[in-house]
Amino acid sequence: MQDILFYLFAALTLICGALIILNRNPVNSAMFLVLSIASMAGLFVLLHAFFLAAVQVLVYAGAVMVLFLFVIMLLDLKEEQRRKIRAFGAIGGIASVFAIGFIMWRSLSSSDLPAANNMTDGGTIPLGRLLFTNYALPFEVLSVLLLVAMVGAILLSKKDLK
Repeated sequence: MQDILFYLFAALTLICGALIILNRNPVNSAMFLVLSIASMAGLFVLLHAFFLAAVQVLVYAGAVMVLFLFVIMLLDLKEEQRRKIRAFGAIGGIASVFAIGFIMWRSLSSSDLPAANNMTDGGTIPLGRLLFTNYALPFEVLSVLLLVAMVGAILLSKKDLK
């Protein structure tokens, strides 16, 4: 049963991820992003990382998506304003995805990273200890990046009052 659920959640994640990109309506794309995030939370549950699944749903599907939808509604994006996809850009993007995937596969297959077996069933204490000791700098960089994105969204949605 666990294998069937894994393939179901993985397929849902990939299908919703493709629909995010292929959809022409930004609000529908945001809703597909919510479905993709929810199916990723299902994958976390299958890995017995219940805390990460809850955070995935509460923070990303809840708070971040509300912020995205707020910005989309403030910018009032129309379908006609979206650019057409050019063949050169599409081929270049697909080639870039495969190149990055190949580089990731090579680096992960040759690395000697320890497995996550020392964590006990998605507990919060080992996760917090690992996050704030070994990964403190990436955690802080990510928080600054989210702050910059939020300030950028506010500045983009602001209208000139002249």
